[in-house]
Amino acid sequence: MFKKLLNTIPRPLLIKLSQYGKPFLDIFYRGNKYTDPINGKSYRRFLPYGYVQLRPGVLSPGTLSLERHRLLWLYLQQTNFFKTPLNVLHIAPEQAFYKRFKKQPNLSYLTADLQSPLADVKADITNLPFDDNSFDVILCNHVLEHIPDDLKAMKELYRVMKPGGWGILQVPLDNKLKETFEDDSITDPAERTRLFGQYDHVRVYGQDYFERLKQAGFKVKAVDFTKNLTQEEIERYRLVKGEIIPVVYK
Repeated sequence: MFKKLLNTIPRPLLIKLSQYGKPFLDIFYRGNKYTDPINGKSYRRFLPYGYVQLRPGVLSPGTLSLERHRLLWLYLQQTNFFKTPLNVLHIAPEQAFYKRFKKQPNLSYLTADLQSPLADVKADITNLPFDDNSFDVILCNHVLEHIPDDLKAMKELYRVMKPGGWGILQVPLDNKLKETFEDDSITDPAERTRLFGQYDHVRVYGQDYFERLKQAGFKVKAVDFTKNLTQEEIERYRLVKGEIIPVVYK
């Protein structure tokens, strides 16, 4: 009976319970079917999540991570991110990462955003209040699709990155589109949701996203990290097979 009742709780309330009622969901869903690599714990079930259409079994009860967060974590494990002293800038920090990155002894970790309560610095990504060549690593995930002048934002990220630095700039990417679809005249929230997938998105990125990054000055590598994993691991971590990680370099 309790299990059936819990499964009827609306998604926003489930997230609130997990954020403020921990370890309620973390403990309740413990099991052996799926593993969240971010906290190393296993669960019998991951929860549904989606803005317009629910995706079943993608939200970790423990960290609130989604597929892209867990993929990024696994990729970072293969880099120097957790090993070398690094100055890190994280734009719009994700809940799944924020406290963990803050505690990393090798990281000088700074967060920035216009609205996020997790941000150390209130900043406009198109006009960052940082000196040139300041950061070894920049993380900016699912932000650029919100920014009308995304090229200006990319150039700012390039400016504040140190020579030899690197970053990960994830966006919702539709590989079926050769060219990014955007239309500044579309301002109605409902129409933006229909066309761009979310009311506050201003475009849908296509295959030319990587060329946009190059226009800003970056060298770009499109990494399919799921190629390094077995099908069993992809399912156990609840990842999207073939999802690309855009890694940029200066």
